[in-house]
Amino acid sequence: MGSTIAQKILASHSGREKVDVGDIVTVKPDYVLSHDNSAAIIKKYEKLPVDKLFDPLMPVIVLDHTVPASTSQYANNHKSIREFVRYQGIPNFYDIGEGICHQVLSEKGFAFPGGLILGADSHTTTYGAFGAASAGIGRSEVAAIWATGEMWLKVPETIKINIEGQFLKYITSKDLILKIIGDLGADGALYKSVEFTGDTVKKMSIDSRMVLSNMAVEMGAKFGIIYPDEIVDKYLENKAKKHYKWVLPDSDAVYLKELNYNVNDLEPYIAKPHTVDNVSPVVETTGQIIDQVFFGSCTNGRLEDFHAAVELLKGKKIAKNVRMLAFPASKAILQQIILDGTAQILLDAGVILMNTGCGPCLGAHEGVLADHEVCISTANRNFKGRLGNPNSFIYLASPYTAVASAITGVITDPREMFN
Repeated sequence: MGSTIAQKILASHSGREKVDVGDIVTVKPDYVLSHDNSAAIIKKYEKLPVDKLFDPLMPVIVLDHTVPASTSQYANNHKSIREFVRYQGIPNFYDIGEGICHQVLSEKGFAFPGGLILGADSHTTTYGAFGAASAGIGRSEVAAIWATGEMWLKVPETIKINIEGQFLKYITSKDLILKIIGDLGADGALYKSVEFTGDTVKKMSIDSRMVLSNMAVEMGAKFGIIYPDEIVDKYLENKAKKHYKWVLPDSDAVYLKELNYNVNDLEPYIAKPHTVDNVSPVVETTGQIIDQVFFGSCTNGRLEDFHAAVELLKGKKIAKNVRMLAFPASKAILQQIILDGTAQILLDAGVILMNTGCGPCLGAHEGVLADHEVCISTANRNFKGRLGNPNSFIYLASPYTAVASAITGVITDPREMFN
């Protein structure tokens, strides 16, 4: 029997020719990610009987969750991280203002086909868009990798999702992944590797692919992998941190199951409070009054998303009683939207252009909701209290749906307004 992509990558990183589903393997990741939570990881690391890191090139640390610091506690955490980075001689450190960790790590070339990236953030699955196996792990595990350079993983079963067809106008990969999560449920791929394939995926940009891999974790997936190709190679040209080769599944690879989707008739989807799998077509929620739009995050804060926003916003204004906060996912994206005029269109429409970072996504600062307020968000989670207030309501949607709703002041199907 052949091997899936996850099996091949875990075999290569554990020094074995082949691994089987269910095997426990000790792997050496290429990189291990952490962010503001590095402060807590450092405390765990300092309890271990080691002083220096196993390999100072392995950690990638990005300050992004509460930036700039909103309290003295966060400021002290950032200070302790900077001091640790200097003491350990960690070169792959990105301070506040560089962007969201998953975007920065991708832009800097740390994610590549066949790579294994582990990180202290659940959306580390994002790097599957490059043909890597990447997964979120706990803080204690990161501390252990810092000390030893390795950790154990269980080889997962794989679900193959074949996607065919052509997206209609104003339909995106965000609508597709919401539909899939709604079908499978929040635990439908629990500790499984998911391979996204098919002609539709092959035609997707890197920005769109990252949405699928990013949100694979919302159905419980360990990995969310897309087959590498020339589009990935072009993105990584003169950027990839390591030499790589494509890793593809064997023709006789064994899958737990195969699912088939055709996007020809896909419509805009939305996740309603308070779970990501509480999904329905947008038309079933139209008319719901909103107070805020959170535009950004590691799911939909990329250049493609901002260009989608101004496609609808040019010459229009945000509704009077709506706040739209836009967070570019990285400094590079912020620079691009300033240079190409996107930022000016946003500002003219009444959008509040924010600094690069996670913003209100974790509910710690910048855009926290008031009691009973409703937010439509391009992020990946809508749990109760996710934007800082358990008495508020969050709907997840695509950039097109979010912007259309910002203009009307109520949840709106973008096809209604602009077709």
